[in-house]
Amino acid sequence: MKQGTIQRMEIQSVQFMKGVIGSEGLPKPSLPVVAFFGRSNVGKSSVINSLVRQKEMARSSSSAGRTTEINYYLVNDIWYLVDLPGYGYANRPAEVRAKLEKHLSWYAGAEEVDFLWVVLIVDAEIGAKNSDKKTFELFREYGRNVVILANKADKGGRNDMVKSIQKLRTEFPDCPIIRYSAKTGEGRSELLQTLWPAEKNEKNIYCRV
Repeated sequence: MKQGTIQRMEIQSVQFMKGVIGSEGLPKPSLPVVAFFGRSNVGKSSVINSLVRQKEMARSSSSAGRTTEINYYLVNDIWYLVDLPGYGYANRPAEVRAKLEKHLSWYAGAEEVDFLWVVLIVDAEIGAKNSDKKTFELFREYGRNVVILANKADKGGRNDMVKSIQKLRTEFPDCPIIRYSAKTGEGRSELLQTLWPAEKNEKNIYCRV
């Protein structure tokens, strides 16, 4: 494994940079981005915290659906972990939902952003909802690499979980599907290896249009 890949996989330092609400606020310099998105209350903050092994780095809002900023974290001084605002929260005012959709649409297609991967987090028990598929298609429209992270894999029965993962593979046939548990750490190593493979070759499947 190359030294550069090792440096990326082993998360040694994480620093909050800024919350972004427009192109003028994007941090400099431009570095590779791994962006995390998912429905409100899907456990996105817990996933991010378990990935970087810091309990309170990404904080959940006390009221689901409030977070609207795109939060940038600098990892190992060489790439950005980006926490996108949660979507699909029914009680959020219609005008706020519309503004968020416009904001996400801008970010998904932003030429200034050097996307490496976009990580779609779904509830392993519930599966992908229409709002997940809609946001997934938004990023795929711009040719972004997408990995599906089935969080809360520690819950539910084994047979139900197998069926849930199989369904995700059917719905997202060209994407890497990773079982994940923010509680137990299951899937963490697999996620890091997917984001930073030792060698990129034809077997590295990118979910593109």
